[in-house]
Amino acid sequence: MLGGFPFLKICLSLFCSRVTENAKNSLASLKRENPRLEPTLAIIQAHNDQSIQETNKNFAKEVGLRVIHICLPEGSTKNEIVGEILRLNEDPNVQGLALDLPESLYSSKILNAVKPEKDVDGLSSVNLGRLVHGDDCLVPPTVCAVMELLGDIGGKKVLLVGVRGAEAAALQSVLQRQGATVLSCHCKAPQLQSELGDADTVVFGSAKPSDVPASWIKPGATVIYGAHDLLSEKHSCGQQNDPAAEKTVGSLAVAMRMQNMVKNLERWIWSQKHRKWDFHRLKLQPLSPVPSDIEISRAQSPKAVDVLAKEIGLLTDEIEIYGQTKAKVRLSLLERLKDQPDGKYVLVAGITPTPLGEGKSTVTVGLVQALTAHLNINSFACLRQPSQGPTFGVKGGAAGGGYAQVIPMEEFNLHLTGDIHAITAANNLLAAAIDARILHENSQSDKSLYNRLVPVVNGVRGFSPIQLARLRRLGINKTDPGTLTEEEISKFARLDIDPSTITWQRVVDTNDRFLRKITVGQGNTEKGFARQAQFDIAVASEIMAILALTTSLQDMKERLGRVVVANDKKGQPVTAEDLGVTGALAVLMKDAIKPTLMQTLEGTPVFVHAGPFANIAHGSSSVLADKIALKLVGEKGFVVTEAGFGADIGMEKFFNIKCRASGLVPSVVVLVATVRALKMHGGGPNVTAGAPLKKEYTEENLQLVADGCCNLQKQIQIAQLFGVPVVVALNVFKTDSPAEIDLVCKIAKESGAFDAVPCNHWSAGGKGALKLAQAVEKAVNQKNSFKYLYNLELPIAEKIRIIAQKVYGAQDIELSPVAQSQVDRYTQQGFGNLPICMAKTHLSLSHQPERKGVPTGFILPISDVRASIGAGFIYPLVGTLWPGTCSALSCRARHSCSKAAGKQRRGNMQWCTGSRVNPFLCAPEKHHAAGTAYV
Repeated sequence: MLGGFPFLKICLSLFCSRVTENAKNSLASLKRENPRLEPTLAIIQAHNDQSIQETNKNFAKEVGLRVIHICLPEGSTKNEIVGEILRLNEDPNVQGLALDLPESLYSSKILNAVKPEKDVDGLSSVNLGRLVHGDDCLVPPTVCAVMELLGDIGGKKVLLVGVRGAEAAALQSVLQRQGATVLSCHCKAPQLQSELGDADTVVFGSAKPSDVPASWIKPGATVIYGAHDLLSEKHSCGQQNDPAAEKTVGSLAVAMRMQNMVKNLERWIWSQKHRKWDFHRLKLQPLSPVPSDIEISRAQSPKAVDVLAKEIGLLTDEIEIYGQTKAKVRLSLLERLKDQPDGKYVLVAGITPTPLGEGKSTVTVGLVQALTAHLNINSFACLRQPSQGPTFGVKGGAAGGGYAQVIPMEEFNLHLTGDIHAITAANNLLAAAIDARILHENSQSDKSLYNRLVPVVNGVRGFSPIQLARLRRLGINKTDPGTLTEEEISKFARLDIDPSTITWQRVVDTNDRFLRKITVGQGNTEKGFARQAQFDIAVASEIMAILALTTSLQDMKERLGRVVVANDKKGQPVTAEDLGVTGALAVLMKDAIKPTLMQTLEGTPVFVHAGPFANIAHGSSSVLADKIALKLVGEKGFVVTEAGFGADIGMEKFFNIKCRASGLVPSVVVLVATVRALKMHGGGPNVTAGAPLKKEYTEENLQLVADGCCNLQKQIQIAQLFGVPVVVALNVFKTDSPAEIDLVCKIAKESGAFDAVPCNHWSAGGKGALKLAQAVEKAVNQKNSFKYLYNLELPIAEKIRIIAQKVYGAQDIELSPVAQSQVDRYTQQGFGNLPICMAKTHLSLSHQPERKGVPTGFILPISDVRASIGAGFIYPLVGTLWPGTCSALSCRARHSCSKAAGKQRRGNMQWCTGSRVNPFLCAPEKHHAAGTAYV
């Protein structure tokens, strides 16, 4: 028998103390390495035994764990218990799950409902299978307790009496591995007496049956009594009538449970840091000649998006499914993975492109297909959502192309999950609020306005939080609406918007040239308050730029509140917060803030989120998509994202604007080039969208290629300004000769690129980008001394000058009178410390699209300067570029030039001063002819 009661009590207490102390020390070490770790064990209980709760809570508190009990009523069905298990399985705040149930409920259906990675009791079939096969797994705490009590049992005979189910399988496996001979017997079996008389150790699954006399047990044998899971305080060990012994045995199993919880945490943390995705790629069978993009897309059968989500480690409650192939991902993921190290951050940029584009999106997709589907490295692509404007225009869609594209292509390019529609609704709500406020202020007294703004509700009048904030900004420190003076009421109620300064326009996501310039307020109800306005393309809205740069729902709300829509008649900015619509805008955008999960042709994950222009905005997908993807790929994974236009525009803005907003540090730049673009920069004829290429582009011409590589060299140098390693990806076309390809790669490496590789992903999928993927994998290990190009504290004009001289190669800048006036105004209003977002043609390093190669010695003309205060940048308008360029709708051609407008000549530039608000350079039609287009 197990020794005398005092000895047994002391030994078991020592066992418990040792186990608890070890678990406590291990958990403390984990918390030192992961200071934000808040480990939580959930225990589902379906009986009224409060002593079990107390025992669990006491041990958990001593170890440093948080334990929550889910107490289901007695008589709960298996389905009810399973439902609760499934809920806790998907709770990211719960790392461990245990069951305290009546013995009749321990079925395989319930035990296997627990996720193996949360199963601290180790009784699921997955864990038992690992245990039987000798794999690394958690041993059930009941088994651990028994083994601790038994000590060395090598060569002994162990009899299990009335031990059933998963516990019996686990105990038998562990005993046999320790060298014991194990037999199992039912407590009513006729051979029980003989088996008891022959066993060195007896483990009863419950209290010793009353009809089994002690004389049946072999003298000197060790006997352990217990219920099904040895956790109940009613369990017994040794002699049944010793309450102290009974309690201590149950407590030892509870201590083992807490130890298992800590081990589970260690594995969870390790898996978060080092986990390879359980990824299954979609097979490609590339055809030659390569079919159209839409044919390729429709020929592939994508995975169900919930399957893809599970493969990359998303929990069920972290996705919102839209159909079969796309899903929104909730921001709660960032909280769950907050201690997860980020992966490597890769930016795809390009040389100065032809009007046809050089394939940055295609390279982005091909690279992640190579990394994930072929090299088995966790990787994510983060792409912008295209607007309907270019999709139905010359540019077309933006899903990539050939065998390197996002599928389904139609869903990617049209509507997606409605983000652009949400932006349209929010933008137009704000536009309506501006005109409504002007109308009411023009037609009502101060008192009437005040009563509308602060109405009596149920006999009580009170300020809303947003109104209290406005009062504080006005210097009125009052909270009772009845105590404001007449002067304070007027100050509070009237925004006094100057209609001529309104910069906030209505938007629609369609090319509609007849909405470029409109007159609003012509209805009889508007009382004659008509004014000229316009529609922009929806994605040109500042709300799109805000969506792309925001880091949280709260941050987005604050940014929306800071949006400046006009000036008042004293020249001070009027914001969305002043109009009181910030909360409404945020509600409209509450789903749009979540990135959309899709997949490539080879089934690798893609986030599609936000689509700001690369001229009047920064031209990159969202900060949130990048942040979430960097957590999901893990420390050794890659997130590949894209910057619009050439490196001189998109990459510069990515680093100086987006990286400032996100705090993320890029690992490497992939610079996309094509032989045809280099030939154009070397003096080749103009390239026109829709027209056949001239023979210079379809036949070998090494001289043109060599001459045009000056642009590639310049773009490499621009990347080096920021201290980031560069890999050149030569996007190969079938007309490129081997000699031309070799020449480009040679010159690129001689010019400072870490590597330069040809890519055939368009025709071969990820397999065609393997060399690029391997080069990127090596490049991220190079020295990275990332730095911003300028300090934000510098004057606005000086920041513009730094970009013009260091990036574009300009000799200097020249500001128009209007531009200088705007710079002075923004500085006076306190916006001078914002980063700069240059609105410039993408077809040349200069402001003149026809100047190819590397222009030098030019003066960069700044026609106007505007601000997106909510997004957080100043955007100067360069040369003849118009904001929101060149969809039929988005061109803001609202200041037609005429002799009556008046002209002023400055140096080599001719300025139009025909409007007192935002004059532009003359002849906007020239910028269409020059082929300026947006991305």
